[in-house]
Amino acid sequence: MFEFLKRKSRPVPCVFIDGLVVRRELGDGAIEEVAWEDLVEVQIVTTDEGPFVDDVFFLLVGRDGSGVCVPQGAPGSETLLDRLQKLPNFDNGEVIRAMVCSENARFVCWKKG
Repeated sequence: MFEFLKRKSRPVPCVFIDGLVVRRELGDGAIEEVAWEDLVEVQIVTTDEGPFVDDVFFLLVGRDGSGVCVPQGAPGSETLLDRLQKLPNFDNGEVIRAMVCSENARFVCWKKG
């Protein structure tokens, strides 16, 4: 009983957003990063695994294949959607479709013109 109290918690991935980059520091020390100027596509990926685990992820794809996968609600990600919505022709309709989806799906919200 109460075995879950004995488990060691993993460090929570942290997201850093500023005027130059979006960076996600993973619990194992790895870093994902994309510069805003290199951003070429924004997707939202949903899974059927929620609601008790992360099931909505923002994928920010860089022109050189770099990118960041940001779980919705990750610490530090509170301003991400606001910043993404400032991209020209960002598709809020796709965001709405993603947020009501409970299946494995991918929604392209923005592509660099």
